Amino acid sequence: MATSLSSSNVFETNPYEGHPSLSELEAEVLWQYAKLAQNVKELTAETRRLSEAPDETLLKRLRTLEMKMGLVLTLMKASVWAVINEQPLVDTTPVYPDQTADDTIMQ
Repeated sequence: MATSLSSSNVFETNPYEGHPSLSELEAEVLWQYAKLAQNVKELTAETRRLSEAPDETLLKRLRTLEMKMGLVLTLMKASVWAVINEQPLVDTTPVYPDQTADDTIMQ
C-alpha cells in the first residue's frame, strides 16, 4: 500500500514543513497527527496479527504461569488443611443443665 507519507520517514522528518499554505504551527500539528495515525496503523496491524495467530512465546509464558499458580493453590490448600488439623476438637454435643455428661452418652 503506497501512501504519500513513508511510514519510517514520518517519525524522522516533518513532511509538512515548508508548505506554502501552512503556518509553522499548523505544519507541526499536522506532523503530530501524521505520527499518531502511523502509530494507530501499526497498532491495528499488530492487533490483527495477534488475533489471527497465537503468540507462541506468550503461550509458553502463560503455561509456565499456570503451572506456578497451580503449585501456589496446592500449597495454599495444604496450609489451610494443616491449620484446620491443628485446631483442638470441640465437643459439640449439647449438655442440658439437668443431665450429666454420662447421661448424654447413654442416650
